[in-house]
Amino acid sequence: MISTRTSGTRPIRLSVDELTGAIEDSVTVLPIVVAVTALTPLSLPRVLLGFAVFQVVWGLHYRVPVSVEPMKALAALVIAGSLAVGELVAAGLLAGAVLLVVGRVGGLARVQQVVSRPVVRGVQLAVALVLLQSAFDLSVGAPGLALAAVVVAGVACLLVSGNASTLAVLGLGVGVALVHADAGAIAFALPSLSVTLPNASSLTTATAEGVVGQLAMTVGNAAVATSLLLSEYFDADVSPDELATSMGVMNLAAVPLGALPMCHGSGGVAGKYAFGARTAGANLLLAGGYALVALFAVGVVASFPLAMLGVLLALVAVELGRGALRTDRLWLTVGVGLCGLLANVGVAFVAGVAVSLVVDRVRPALGIESVGSVESADS
Repeated sequence: MISTRTSGTRPIRLSVDELTGAIEDSVTVLPIVVAVTALTPLSLPRVLLGFAVFQVVWGLHYRVPVSVEPMKALAALVIAGSLAVGELVAAGLLAGAVLLVVGRVGGLARVQQVVSRPVVRGVQLAVALVLLQSAFDLSVGAPGLALAAVVVAGVACLLVSGNASTLAVLGLGVGVALVHADAGAIAFALPSLSVTLPNASSLTTATAEGVVGQLAMTVGNAAVATSLLLSEYFDADVSPDELATSMGVMNLAAVPLGALPMCHGSGGVAGKYAFGARTAGANLLLAGGYALVALFAVGVVASFPLAMLGVLLALVAVELGRGALRTDRLWLTVGVGLCGLLANVGVAFVAGVAVSLVVDRVRPALGIESVGSVESADS
């Protein structure tokens, strides 16, 4: 184990426990990253390097194993074909600007009073259903490979854990990719650097709806719940508004350079902690892994079979859906989720908030105790 400490700060350790925590955090990141870059013109090296850079930045800044994850609502819409790349860039910048402003003025406390937990869980369920639909579309192209991935996932789940099933399918997919990749698939390649800014045509209704749906999840999970977990697990005093500010800075700086819109997330923090991470060393190790893949193994990842990628997305969707159903207003959560699948996530969020506010006004009049504010969900 390697340990360093700067005067007056938390230590940073590089150990087996930090490594296992880092691997766990990658389980939900890599399937989404691979899917987005396989189905869009986004550059896989740039996307991975974006995650690598900000794993380091926020790890060193907060000195705890904070997570850096894709904005799952936006990623799901891109995977499903509901958002074009230009719209994704615009949505990432808009979400970043909103988070930066809200964080700087300390506005999350007021947002929490309006957005109830069942609505956030409903948006999470909608994202899970969209991912599940995309997973099916990807898997039907090669049912044999998809079935092999399902069998491997089932065996890993029975013998080890649900998290191991995702790692097992990732390993199987990489093995198949190595067999089919070109001879020069593993080689050093430095990605080009360019700036991409959205034009006026990218500011569409779909962009706005995507931003609204994403912010609904980000406020609850990436800011509020993450702040609570950092305090509980690491005794770290990181406010939701600080996390919102850092997410705003991260997206405004990285998205124009080709990164996927990113956020923090309570799921990533919980995963790192559960698998042994206790310091920002997990962030440094994970960043190193992302950077190595981005610089040396893009050809392998690009050959990852889409059918197995569909199974990976299904595993991610199931985990998101399980978390979404832990709600005290199942009818509202399911309603928002189905509305998000059949219409869009933004409309579902607005409708859910409206219904929730009406119900909260009616319940006291009937003498029924009202439901608490937003809690943990996956970003």
